[in-house]
Amino acid sequence: MNKTETFGAGDASRSFVDKDNVIYLRERSMAMLKKDLILRNPLRILGNQEKEPIKEGEFGAVLAKAGVGKTAFLVQLALSNLLKEKNVLHVSLTQPVRKVCLWYEEVFHNIANEYNLKNTSELWDTILPHRFIMTFNVDDFSVAKLEERLNDLTEQGIFFPQLVIIDGLPINDESREPLAELKILAREMGFPIWFAITVGPEDGLEPAIVPASIESLSNLFEILIGLKAIKGKINVMVLKGDRRDDAEDVFLDPSTLLIKNRE
Repeated sequence: MNKTETFGAGDASRSFVDKDNVIYLRERSMAMLKKDLILRNPLRILGNQEKEPIKEGEFGAVLAKAGVGKTAFLVQLALSNLLKEKNVLHVSLTQPVRKVCLWYEEVFHNIANEYNLKNTSELWDTILPHRFIMTFNVDDFSVAKLEERLNDLTEQGIFFPQLVIIDGLPINDESREPLAELKILAREMGFPIWFAITVGPEDGLEPAIVPASIESLSNLFEILIGLKAIKGKINVMVLKGDRRDDAEDVFLDPSTLLIKNRE
């Protein structure tokens, strides 16, 4: 066992510091911090917290009007999985890698301030190896191109995604075929996919109601989450999927874009 020995005046006092025990306590503290943050995950509005909300080959989506907080919500979802040491692939069709990195850094910084976290740099370093960011031009994106780049990563042993986030893919009546192809790819490669979907002003988001604009595609999604700005807060609601009884008490803070419970 590694110990350091210190001596007082005249060697009258002696104490030992167990380095192994210090390391153990630090790791235990980090594990407790991770567990606490995981419990605050953005999907706690859903019914069963004991299992993952969607499985391999299944889809979830966050719906909102432009600029309401879809990307921030998905980044919090990603961070929750990264804290579980799951590999998250973030695919952006509208923003460069650096901008996506800034989203993660900002949300993580806000979480650290919100919960007065210490040693955040150490925590940040533990989750980064589990994240991979991939970007496409939205006009050039195809399932075949995504599959090609995924095969490059996995065949070389670089990265094996356990959760995929796709931000910026237009979802409309013409999306059924590519979404069906994505479902097959997700099932074959063993991961669920979360999407960000922008809805128009004609879509009035309400709990347990699928917006008319994507109703024809709703059977492809196991979970739909809606974000709606109301009276200075962004309500988080379950449009499709199991829902906790207190789900209406969860909202997105407009100033930090973090998930919170109403007081």
